[in-house]
Amino acid sequence: MSGVASLGLRSSGSYGSLQQSNGQSPAPAPSPPLAARKAGKMSFGGAGAGGRGLLSARICKLTSRRRRILLLLLVAAAVLFCFLFSSLVSKDEDAPPGIETMLGISDQVRSFVNPGLSWSFPPSIVLEHHPCENFSFSPPPIDRKRTGPRPCPVCYVPVEQALALMPGAPSASPVLRSLNYLSGDNLISKESNHGSLFGGYPSLEERDKSYDIKDSMTVHCGFARGKIPGVNTGFDIDRADLSEMWQCQGIVVASAIFGNYDIMQQPENISVFSKDTVCFFMFLDEETEAAIKNTTKIDNSKRIGLWRVVVVRNLPYSDARRNGKVPKLLLHRLFPNVRYSIWIDGKLKLVRDPYQLLERFLWRKNVSFAISRHYRRFDVFEEAEANKVGGKYDNASIDYQIEFYKREGLTHYSSAKLPITSDVPEGCVIIREHIPITNLFTCLWFNEVDRFTSRDQLSFSTVRDKIRKRVNWTADMFLDCERRDFVVQAYHRELWEQILRSPPPPQPRLARQQPRKMLPDNTAKEPGKASGSKRVSAKRTRDKKSGSKRAHRSKVTGGKEFIQL
Repeated sequence: MSGVASLGLRSSGSYGSLQQSNGQSPAPAPSPPLAARKAGKMSFGGAGAGGRGLLSARICKLTSRRRRILLLLLVAAAVLFCFLFSSLVSKDEDAPPGIETMLGISDQVRSFVNPGLSWSFPPSIVLEHHPCENFSFSPPPIDRKRTGPRPCPVCYVPVEQALALMPGAPSASPVLRSLNYLSGDNLISKESNHGSLFGGYPSLEERDKSYDIKDSMTVHCGFARGKIPGVNTGFDIDRADLSEMWQCQGIVVASAIFGNYDIMQQPENISVFSKDTVCFFMFLDEETEAAIKNTTKIDNSKRIGLWRVVVVRNLPYSDARRNGKVPKLLLHRLFPNVRYSIWIDGKLKLVRDPYQLLERFLWRKNVSFAISRHYRRFDVFEEAEANKVGGKYDNASIDYQIEFYKREGLTHYSSAKLPITSDVPEGCVIIREHIPITNLFTCLWFNEVDRFTSRDQLSFSTVRDKIRKRVNWTADMFLDCERRDFVVQAYHRELWEQILRSPPPPQPRLARQQPRKMLPDNTAKEPGKASGSKRVSAKRTRDKKSGSKRAHRSKVTGGKEFIQL
């Protein structure tokens, strides 16, 4: 790419420096030769104009040196002031295309497994005819054994083609170019029982201002008690883990298990290229880590299969479900150098390659955020009632949230909202590009989860519609059956252990046939008994023919059991 080539490729061993495109270090510039000093200027003696001129030159030289020192002090003070001011906010900018920044694009990607290696992407291509353009959608196949939601056929391109179809530049972020995040050490709750210390207690006025989208914005986005997310902010992460997270570039697949609620699922059908270049991170709390160590060994690289395990301490919430929203919605704060992310809930197993998913749900549609819609419900009011019936959250909190949204203008879903196809997502999978507008969306979505209930399905449409009214952007929603094609849902740990503890169903009792008595040879020669034997055989033959059309069942007649063959 011309923009990258002009600046050089990013070094595979260093993530903040650039190297020349030809792979060679620039030769150091030769130092200019020192000018020979004249003997006359080394003497302060002498009289007349020459001596006075030398003395005045020396005084000017000393004065200019003091000015330089004063200027350096002023510059240092200005730098210190800028640093102190910038420590209050974290910055996320949308740079012009062609300029490589922390979120820039390179023709090479670092090997996440072997940091000393790097892979080269194939050159981007534009296909005249996409391989899947003639693919027609078909509903899930009929399966009498499975009557619930099922996967439907999805057309993916091979991994090699998906790599070639990767966009050469970031997607445009409408209006918003620079996104900053508020943080501070002296936070005071402004509204009782709303928000948290981790979220920064944004007021309702600050909440309203966060939807006034401008070229540059500063918003609450979690991690409010510190300068670096994960360092004394709540949701604390070891420095070594943070360092590896910051070095992750390109694509991250992330998941989390808190409260030992799920069983870790290993991704399947992952290409060699993805195994080596895509970051797979699994966030655990200490309780889950202790349970996993009882059955699984974590190696020195902190890996279990493909997952790089990160243990989180000092969790900001007492509710494990609410803690899970931090990595789910704030991945851009934990992985500042990542371009794309795929979030999957801890109960899910990924069974498709990440590059195939990005091509299918982002690049092919030219969108920057994709999430599946709920398989059954489209209306937030219906979703709220279902949450109350299912005991997902206390009814009073759900009612308060819905009434608040109603006062803001929330209405039932109808065809009038088209092309919006649903107000209720199935939020267990999120596929997105990290650009300022999508980062703002997930920040504001997290703020709703922090202020109200942790049921993110209830707040999704409110945040989406508020942003959509101001800029030309929306979250793309794909079918739930398409989601079920690339992730397989497992039981939660508690349910799975209950299944294992339950006794097996009783085996059906089979009737035992009485052993036949052997007739003597002379009996078969008697004509009466021989004919009787033939009649019994014919009757059995008829029974076999008639019984073949029915299920094999046992009948009890007169206290005796018979098995129909």
